[in-house]
Amino acid sequence: MSDSPEPAEALSRLSTDALALHRALRAGGKGRARTLAIWITDAQALARSALEILLDLTQARPHTTAEDLLLLERLAQIAKAAQDAGAELTAALVRAVENQRRCAAASSGPVVVIGPSPKQLIASAADLLGRIPALCHAIHRERLVPPTHHANRLR
Repeated sequence: MSDSPEPAEALSRLSTDALALHRALRAGGKGRARTLAIWITDAQALARSALEILLDLTQARPHTTAEDLLLLERLAQIAKAAQDAGAELTAALVRAVENQRRCAAASSGPVVVIGPSPKQLIASAADLLGRIPALCHAIHRERLVPPTHHANRLR
């Protein structure tokens, strides 16, 4: 038996983790550097999980049917959504720190900020993460991976 969880189980966990991060981003806050860095690593972990599922599935056998290829496409879409969310969060981190630096360096008057705010970038990341549970659900709904059968596992 592989150390990796079954694909259906791994997808369920991925969906749950994406939803939790999505909710954290929506609940937000001010987007402090430490919080943003944690969110970035969480988004990167989601992308890695999706790619690990894809790697596990492609290691077992070649995928040549339309259903098999749709599964791989959906997993790639999940990885891309998570990576894009991580990129948006990284941009938010850069912008937040830049804004703090500019405010600290300002001798007088308000600082003019150009471009999207950290809050807008975080909202964009949340939108991207919101797609992941829907993609996982589509994989389950279309039965692209078999359901988890705990009874069939070797102990």
